[in-house]
Amino acid sequence: MNSPHRSLAVRELGTIEYSEALELQAHLIRERREATIPDTILLLEHPHVITLGSSSDYAHVLLDAGELEKRGIALFEVGRGGDVTYHGPGQLVVYPIMDLKPDRKDLHRYLRDLESVLIKVACSFGVQANRDPSGTGVFTELGKLGAIGVRVSSGWITSHGIALNVSTKLDFFKTIVPCGIRDCGVSSLERELQAPVCMAEVKECMVESFKQVFSS
Repeated sequence: MNSPHRSLAVRELGTIEYSEALELQAHLIRERREATIPDTILLLEHPHVITLGSSSDYAHVLLDAGELEKRGIALFEVGRGGDVTYHGPGQLVVYPIMDLKPDRKDLHRYLRDLESVLIKVACSFGVQANRDPSGTGVFTELGKLGAIGVRVSSGWITSHGIALNVSTKLDFFKTIVPCGIRDCGVSSLERELQAPVCMAEVKECMVESFKQVFSS
């Protein structure tokens, strides 16, 4: 990936619990640090869950613990950057377990690269998405289409990652202040296109976009 001789492994995990994804990432980080696996991206969906990053404000979770439990929404504090976000069915989550050494050791560049991946995927479906100087992620005129929250551990190994709303039920975002931005709506590919979108096709575009961005 960082050179012509590096490869990208892709693992499609279907729908898995958030706690299971955390454990798997921890395991793969160790393997990537030891160079026993190549750069790897995990493609998956989560059951309903709200996660709080390192800069989260609990006031951005708009339901109490009892109401979250009643609605079947789990809550996790996690070691990624960013504020509060929601994951759920119909949202494609991608966790890159990548070694940024030797030539990509720049967190700002890594975030911009992930935005480029999301923009390319949206463009492949005819949706214009853009960066916004006010925050990380990609946006359309209707709202935030893709969120980013990452962790780069010692040795420049990445984890956590990006979430693209494909056919997500956007009402669930009303349970939080997404990424701490009160005046920004949320969108999805299906909302943008006013038509069903095939998740398998989005996954294919996502993998191809990762290859294009991280081989440059």
